[in-house]
Amino acid sequence: MEYVIGALLLASFFGLAVYAVRGGNLMIGMLIIGTLWTVLPLFGNTFATNPDFIAAYPGVTDISFVDAITKVYQSGPEGWGSVLVNVVFGAWFGRVLLETGIADALIRKTVELGGDKPIVISVLLSIVTTAIFSTLFGAGAVVAIGVIILPILMSLGIPKVLAVGSFMMSVGAGMYLNPVLSGQFLAFFLDENGKQLITYDDPARLRWAVIGMLVQLGMVIVMTAVSLRKKKTVHAWVASAARRARPGYVPTKALIAPILPVLLLVIFKVPIILGFTLASLYAMLVCGKMKSFRGVCRTINKDFYDGVVDTAPLVGFLLMIPIFNKSAELCVPYFNALLGGIIPNSTLVISIFFAVLAPLGLFRGPFTLFGCGAATLGILKGIGFSTPYLYALMVIPSITMNVSICMTQSWIAWGVSYAKVSTREHLRKTLPYAWITCAVMQVITFVMFG
Repeated sequence: MEYVIGALLLASFFGLAVYAVRGGNLMIGMLIIGTLWTVLPLFGNTFATNPDFIAAYPGVTDISFVDAITKVYQSGPEGWGSVLVNVVFGAWFGRVLLETGIADALIRKTVELGGDKPIVISVLLSIVTTAIFSTLFGAGAVVAIGVIILPILMSLGIPKVLAVGSFMMSVGAGMYLNPVLSGQFLAFFLDENGKQLITYDDPARLRWAVIGMLVQLGMVIVMTAVSLRKKKTVHAWVASAARRARPGYVPTKALIAPILPVLLLVIFKVPIILGFTLASLYAMLVCGKMKSFRGVCRTINKDFYDGVVDTAPLVGFLLMIPIFNKSAELCVPYFNALLGGIIPNSTLVISIFFAVLAPLGLFRGPFTLFGCGAATLGILKGIGFSTPYLYALMVIPSITMNVSICMTQSWIAWGVSYAKVSTREHLRKTLPYAWITCAVMQVITFVMFG
């Protein structure tokens, strides 16, 4: 019976992959697959007769129906409360950076610093974009920054496909360190009580995240340098039209605000929510947005509202992921029975596999946690790999392939449409560099955690 149930579970996994690639609604997809992965193991447990199989997984093969559905449909979503809180506060902070004009001021000063050299300006804007999105999150934030940066790059004569590719990959580079996105990934790794098995401020994880950010940013700089190696000097005033109507004066001391939450966490161990709050208040104070108590209340209320709206499309998906995660725990005995002797338990082999086949993170494929990669993770958890290794293994293609260049990501689709670049051109430009980034990071992951 365990082999039959395992085969049915594997078939449903491939069904989810096809559904995701065809652009199906992932929130509904996760709910359906979570339900299937709850019903099938319970059915298998009822008719299992192999005493060794039953004894090998106490608490799973003998779980009651009520305990199983409570675990999947109640305890799962409840355990994600902390993730959603982090998302809301991070989105609020993002809106504060936009409304105060701090993000725009950083970009403006960067263009002025770059002088008359397009390659220098492009590289500096990539660095600034990465720094901004190390804390800023949400499709609305990417669009808001994109409508500033993309016209500047294109007005300097930088090819549209490079402008979009370098900007989006810079956004993705920052996401390696981004507390909001990291919180979503970390929520895939919870214990029985809903507590995270690995935390954002874990020193090894933070060190790995910083390395990931620098590796991807470095690859963006290489892509820019190779593409613009023969580009002629232009005058920076040609970019002024794209910046003329932006918010007014922003003091220099306000420009540290985007990285303030992370600095407070790393240096002073200030919790990330308090860090978002302090950084938001600091930004409003130094930008003159706290002139009256009533005005501050209105501003905070509006920015909170706008931030939640920015992240609303993610919330439903985020609440379905823990349902799937908990159902995957019920499937572990059956996946092990079917695949335990097939899937290698060597981290070296798995790392090579993920490096070579990194593009499977595109189009919600089996290597991205924003697609059917959640099912892949469920299978790999059953093999017994360490949590830090699995986290890094799955996050690399999720960020570099999915978040940074995939057309199924909302802001990538917006950027390509905004610049009138074809999907083929976009992938032809960015995929080789994203692939190399994934390969390098998988090597680093194996060295650090394998």
